[in-house]
Amino acid sequence: MEKLWSPWRSQYIESFNTGKEKNSCVFCDAVDANIEDDKCLKVYDGKKCFVMLNLYPYNSGHTMIIPKRHLSKFDELDEDEMNEIMKLSKIVMRALEIIMKPQGFNFGANLGKAAGAGIDDHLHFHLLPRWNGDTNFMPALGEVKIISQDLIQTKKLLVEAIKKQL
Repeated sequence: MEKLWSPWRSQYIESFNTGKEKNSCVFCDAVDANIEDDKCLKVYDGKKCFVMLNLYPYNSGHTMIIPKRHLSKFDELDEDEMNEIMKLSKIVMRALEIIMKPQGFNFGANLGKAAGAGIDDHLHFHLLPRWNGDTNFMPALGEVKIISQDLIQTKKLLVEAIKKQL
């Protein structure tokens, strides 16, 4: 596999290893973040969970549904958290359908490092819009994914579309 040089990603990865403080969690840091702040990728704040765009998306519109409570195992979720995760998934899917018109979705979680979790100590669920043919020559041959939509623009559209779902 060829390697794509991306020195900016080192800061992102390093933040997971060191955090802002010792034992800091990027998702816990985002719990109290202000949706109105353009530096924040949070698009919705629920009672027990919140939704934010992935800073390094697999596809345009790649969102994550994240429990506010710091936990790493699926069986630690309480019933209210599980219900809110499913409710928010439905709302965000509808909002993404409005603004992006995907032809399908991937929804799920990577539970543990061995399963591919980049952040394995704070449970989170990925929601990815998909389109027929979205695996083109770049990821297939170049092993590079091109994201064509600006994150902040996506955030603004998604915040408005979610408000319409509530």
